[in-house]
Amino acid sequence: MKTNNRLYELVSQILMLALCLGGSAITAAHAASPDATTKNITSPSSAEWPSFGRDYNNQRFAPSTQISTGNVKDLTKAWTFKSGVNASFQATPIVVDGVMYLSLPYDHVVALDAKTGAQLWRYEHDRRKDWQMCCGPANRGVAVGNGKVFIGTVDSRLIALDAKTGKVVWDINAVDAAVLTEGQESLDQDDPNSHKKTSGGTGIGISMAPVVYKGKVIVGITGVGYGLHIDNPRADAPLGAVIGVTGRYGRPGFLAAFDVNTGKRVWQFDTIPAKGWEGTFTPTTSDGVNLNRDLDNEKATFAQYQDAWRFGGGSAWTTPAIDTQRGLLFFGIGNPSPQMNDISRPGDNLYTVSLVALDVETGKLRWHYQQVPHDVWGYDLASPPVLFDWVHDGKHIPAVGQAGKTGWYYVNDRLTGKLLMKSEAFVPQHNLFAKATTEGVTLYPGILGGSNWSPSAIDQTKQRAYVAGIHAPIKYTLHEAPPKDGNPGIRYASSEPADEPRWGVLSSIDLSNGKIAWQQKIEQPMVGGVLITAGGLLFTGEGNGNFDAFDAANGDLLWQSKNDAGVNAPPISYEIDGVQYIAVAAGGNSIFGYKAGDSLVVYALPETTVAK
Repeated sequence: MKTNNRLYELVSQILMLALCLGGSAITAAHAASPDATTKNITSPSSAEWPSFGRDYNNQRFAPSTQISTGNVKDLTKAWTFKSGVNASFQATPIVVDGVMYLSLPYDHVVALDAKTGAQLWRYEHDRRKDWQMCCGPANRGVAVGNGKVFIGTVDSRLIALDAKTGKVVWDINAVDAAVLTEGQESLDQDDPNSHKKTSGGTGIGISMAPVVYKGKVIVGITGVGYGLHIDNPRADAPLGAVIGVTGRYGRPGFLAAFDVNTGKRVWQFDTIPAKGWEGTFTPTTSDGVNLNRDLDNEKATFAQYQDAWRFGGGSAWTTPAIDTQRGLLFFGIGNPSPQMNDISRPGDNLYTVSLVALDVETGKLRWHYQQVPHDVWGYDLASPPVLFDWVHDGKHIPAVGQAGKTGWYYVNDRLTGKLLMKSEAFVPQHNLFAKATTEGVTLYPGILGGSNWSPSAIDQTKQRAYVAGIHAPIKYTLHEAPPKDGNPGIRYASSEPADEPRWGVLSSIDLSNGKIAWQQKIEQPMVGGVLITAGGLLFTGEGNGNFDAFDAANGDLLWQSKNDAGVNAPPISYEIDGVQYIAVAAGGNSIFGYKAGDSLVVYALPETTVAK
């Protein structure tokens, strides 16, 4: 959408004036009282989508019923916004007071009239020139509160914008110094990956959507255990390989809270503790699955690597869920560093690949549940946690759910972290915890999941979880680069797409017993997320450009819209003037080889259907 058109500028100015006059009282109230923002996100109206997961529970359940199983066939495009930035587009739009706030790739931000799509303002992000992106240009969304719009950036900054104008209020460096990144010079020169183009490596950035709570904006850093990413030479093909190289790359990750008015750091939780990171050297997962660890060797080398925590990884990929009643915050932690390579990191590598509960006021640890101790497969907790009441034997138990990369849906006690239930596998599993071999071993889910960063959704009343899943077999190979220039050889491991079929799996999971209620096989691996509505619908997108509506009760496909880029972002629902809208970004995903684009597409029923 061009802003140099004089007529368009005039219309935008008029809309902006109307917004300022009509919404000033509400915006001022939010700015004056931190609790106003908290209340708005705790109990949002059907007209708004005020936070990443809609509310602090992250359930992604919209209470609107106007669009239903009976009329969704009539759904049509209401408007489309073209951002002009063609790149992986993963953002959740935020809608507050009739305004949509949308982050774009490379951390630009726009404010749009949520009814018409007219641009109200645009912030253009100026990246630090000396800061190398670790993990691509995607951003998963902004947070809105206290009269401000907050965005975390690929160059590790946290920025507050004025919600009315888009002007910068404050701009801080969440991290001051970059980290050492592995390079292809460490690889065996006979390995084809040593000569291919790279798309990322261990570093530091921010991709998660922040969350605002009681005068604090909370966000975490990513990329600290990312590993070396090798591009596929074809633009429409998935990632070539992820490689974990032995060495002292990265640093510990963290989640931190900042004052909404000043940007001052209030607390910080480091995902790798300086003491106790080695854990108990457990041979199995908490529910008894063998991890094939060489515990004798790990214990023998522990004294040699006691400072491994300094480079321990543990990215914070997921927007936290917050239990406002109990003052608890829940988030998932990424894989340890080096990625897939454990020579220099014996022990359980706490708190990587863990679901963690913190005191939301202080950032102090309440409990952790490690899904995969000593991870060497990339099974990090990428999908956001979801809070709900788990009904079991007639009792309502406060619980937190998470769709794992392992292919299981986990339900933990919100107060203690105890595992309450693990679902049936929602994707195929094979050699799940097999070690890499020099010949290469095929396993799945593998590093892509399972469920990747895609948010799941929950219908608490029906006790159903809905998950977008991935079946993508991985060839897991161990390499040894020979000694060079008097230095010893370097061992590394790589995960590459196996020469086997790949597809997506959309699942409905019965939370009462962990059984799969229904599944739909999707043509391509699914990444982007799902939306559930009280109208009985599940909305989700596909890499081929399809945007789908399914009957949430049985999985039947009821409606489909075709877009010119991959629909690989989470949909939302909101209402304006009695009309329900469904919005989703269509911008593709480079890691999966899905076509890039720059569209935000919004759907609604025709007036004639709404009037019935």
